[in-house]
Amino acid sequence: MKQDAFSRCHPAVSFLFFILVMLLGVLIQHPAFVAAGVCAALAYYLLLTGTKGLKLLLFSLPLLIAVAVLNPLMNRTGRTVLFTVFSIPYTLESLIYGTVLSGIFLLMILWCGCYGAVMTSDKFTSLFANLIPALSLLLVMVLRMIPNFMRKGRQITGARMAIGKSVAGDAKYTEKAKNGMLLLGSLTDWALEGSIVTADSMRSRGYGTKKRTSFLQYRFTLRDGILMFMTLFLGAGVVFSMLRGDTAAAFTPLWDVAPLSPFGLGCYLLLLLLPTFLHLKEALTWHILRSGI
Repeated sequence: MKQDAFSRCHPAVSFLFFILVMLLGVLIQHPAFVAAGVCAALAYYLLLTGTKGLKLLLFSLPLLIAVAVLNPLMNRTGRTVLFTVFSIPYTLESLIYGTVLSGIFLLMILWCGCYGAVMTSDKFTSLFANLIPALSLLLVMVLRMIPNFMRKGRQITGARMAIGKSVAGDAKYTEKAKNGMLLLGSLTDWALEGSIVTADSMRSRGYGTKKRTSFLQYRFTLRDGILMFMTLFLGAGVVFSMLRGDTAAAFTPLWDVAPLSPFGLGCYLLLLLLPTFLHLKEALTWHILRSGI
């Protein structure tokens, strides 16, 4: 993934931003706010991933459509009946509610993808190493376990194919299950052996014998302070709008959505677009400097 201007900010700024936008994305169900959030998150996600990010969206699209379409079959409290499916009323209010839920799911997927690209393990460790050293180390080890497992699994599969012990696509289910169990056993042995080696290595280096010191790679600059202030200020504006009831929305049994608030929606959009604006500003500055050479 690409490294943009926001990715080079202090980890505290990035962590605060993602925690805030994810909480607001879950709490706010107003259709206008959800649509604005999806557009802003999609813009930043595509900015980080490029065309590769479209694969995740295409993969998630059937699930999101299924959530929107199947929600009226689970939630039958709407009043406007469109038609019936197996004697179950298919209501307009439940369909709209399902569409909003799909938008929230998509919003979380996009922000989690952006978080994974920006908040790398070294940034997380640098941010929480002095506060919660044991927990930060544990989280880093857990987060790196899944990609390591996938990479090691591909290596084992390739090695078995090289010696002619791979399972063909038309093989029986018992053979596929046996091959999968062998692969799982090999991965488990590799993980246990690796944990023992890691523990011995940490013990030999004196881990846990006394208070640790940490190397701080990131420095909090004036730009980071301005970004953090803007994040908190705009977030406070959105929270104020929520307390006023500008983001209230109810879909079942009757459609009851608060009138659109320009102030609340403006604060929300500006908050979500901070990383994109920062990237565009840096790209424009670089273009001006290059044109002046």
